[in-house]
Amino acid sequence: MAMFRAAALARRAVLALAAAAGGAFPAAATQRSRAARGPVPLVFLDPGHGGKDPGAIGVSGTYEKHVAFAAARELQLQLLATGRYRVALSRGDDVFIPLEQRVAIAQAHGAALFISMHADALLDHAVRGASVYTLAEQASDAQTAALAQRENAADRFAGPEFRGTSPEVADILASLVRQETRAGSARMARQVVAELRPAVRLLQNPARHAAFVVLKSSDIPSVLVEMGFMSNPQDEAALRQADHRAVVASALRRAVDGFFGEPGAARLAG
Repeated sequence: MAMFRAAALARRAVLALAAAAGGAFPAAATQRSRAARGPVPLVFLDPGHGGKDPGAIGVSGTYEKHVAFAAARELQLQLLATGRYRVALSRGDDVFIPLEQRVAIAQAHGAALFISMHADALLDHAVRGASVYTLAEQASDAQTAALAQRENAADRFAGPEFRGTSPEVADILASLVRQETRAGSARMARQVVAELRPAVRLLQNPARHAAFVVLKSSDIPSVLVEMGFMSNPQDEAALRQADHRAVVASALRRAVDGFFGEPGAARLAG
């Protein structure tokens, strides 16, 4: 509860600072705040890669982009079936979308939660298991740093501007919003780990962090889920199966339920 009170205080402080400066939030953040106040939050799913970017290629030739899209569509169906959410995808087909554009689309939709879905590859083919990542400037470990470097290689990210405010006030606004957003992201990551743990194999220390470009929205709680590694024969074989993807999606759906079910979740998300 202390975290929720802190989030509310931070939100009020941001609004007061913006009003005093005669400025406003970026348009995307304003749209998202209006959406989050509504009865049905929007969950934004981001199936990794696509089009000319296949992502990781599995040991038997499976493309990460296809696995990520199939899993995201399964999660979309499960979330919509609850009647509790609206759901949008960053891509609805096998197309390439730059990383910063994925974030911009989520902001334009007024997303209350951002989930990026992946199944990467490692040099060590023995490593297997799911994991979840949140944003941090310093990676939690060398393996995560390498993952972030590969995911970020395609393009660069430029965040939304705080228009109509002085640089000093903009820095304060951005800092407060980032703190609130990162608290929400960390809470969602804990929910994901808790729901995945009894359902699928996890990496050791499955909650990790690094500077993933696709997680750099300042105003949407965001996580990146690695459903397994295409470089591992067992993980690749499992992720090729619709039944296994449904198990992963069910765990993520329960994590979303937990995120929005906790007191103050809508306030953190919006």
